[in-house]
Amino acid sequence: MTDVKPVKTDEVRKALDDHLAQWGLKRWATAREYLAWQQRLVSPETLERFAEQTERRRSGESCADIAFYDLSAQPGLFPVLHSQRYDYYQTVGPAIAFRIGDALSILDFGCGVGILTTFYARLFSDRHFVGIDRSEASIAAARRKADALGLSNVRFECLDVGADLHGPSEAYDLILSTHALVQHERDPGLPSASWRTFQRVRDADQQSMFERRTGMGARLDWLTSTLTRQGRMIALEKTRQLARRVPFQRAMAARGLHLIEKPEPIRYRIFEDEMDDGPLYHVRKGVEPWLEWDESPEPDDGLPFDPACVNKRSRDLSAPLYENHRPSAQAAWERLIDRRVTKEETYREPDGRELHVELGIANGLAYLYCANTFDQRQLVVFESAHAHALESYYRDIVEGMSSSLPPRGPSGTGGANGG
Repeated sequence: MTDVKPVKTDEVRKALDDHLAQWGLKRWATAREYLAWQQRLVSPETLERFAEQTERRRSGESCADIAFYDLSAQPGLFPVLHSQRYDYYQTVGPAIAFRIGDALSILDFGCGVGILTTFYARLFSDRHFVGIDRSEASIAAARRKADALGLSNVRFECLDVGADLHGPSEAYDLILSTHALVQHERDPGLPSASWRTFQRVRDADQQSMFERRTGMGARLDWLTSTLTRQGRMIALEKTRQLARRVPFQRAMAARGLHLIEKPEPIRYRIFEDEMDDGPLYHVRKGVEPWLEWDESPEPDDGLPFDPACVNKRSRDLSAPLYENHRPSAQAAWERLIDRRVTKEETYREPDGRELHVELGIANGLAYLYCANTFDQRQLVVFESAHAHALESYYRDIVEGMSSSLPPRGPSGTGGANGG
């Protein structure tokens, strides 16, 4: 593939398609087609090992990240595994490529096997790229591919930021970081002040604990020290949930990183499933003017609610007239006409986390509303004749309240840069 200037989206996508093919990646429309291909190429024993490593990584087990990425970087395995993320690459790759701008020295933090790093290096042959990752197997795979592609403007290094006692040896105009800063996927983040609000108090201790649990604080400290005076960072993490988005944004702001454009939602598909990781952030170090950070909940998600005509929405009396499991359910609950609570319970943890559930009648309809301090909201509305279904649901929630809040997350500090 010849060098391609990122002028038009179609050109970049075509160049990326060609690049992914050289890595051995294939696009599959359905999970069934993909799994049939996977089973032809990978032994059941290897898939079982990978499933075990995946679960260990998700649970936050110490050193599980490195073992996971070392295994997934094996030559016969990574083209198959990374093919699941084909649409991810086609979404994120162009979004970052069009933001590289005039940066001459670029660091790809948590580069993994270097799929996108080598793509950027091919697009911008006059720039210098460095990819770092703590997985030795991933770095070895990246170096092999860079050599095979004849790339002289990219270098790969194995580096564990959490274990490295020395500061960075060079400075960069731009840092790229995708899925590498917030390593514990199941950490719920920071709770809101109460189940009635989405607002987060500014609690330095809570913020610090989140940064330690996920390892984000040490990584950001190291990365910001590598930026040039007015260097930029492009970051994407799994922070769609407000409880994770707020501490991530506050961590960047506290280190002098400021928004230079409105964060872009990143959505892609893994076969039939739509994924929503969270916004892509483009920030700069110490330059004004900048945009304000937004800590408001998710915007309207396409589930409008009009209590005056909700009973016209369905003719199946056994089905809910309205059901919403997104944060916008709170606005719908607040709009219920003549709301009368018949039963309610609020569970409170010693650390202030709360879960509230209530059963009631509004405008002649039965409803159940559930909310917690991690922004999970649920509103279900039935015809009053079918209120018994909500009664049963209410009892189940009340009985399981102590286990309904998200886990607090491990007390460990996590790892360093991701794969």
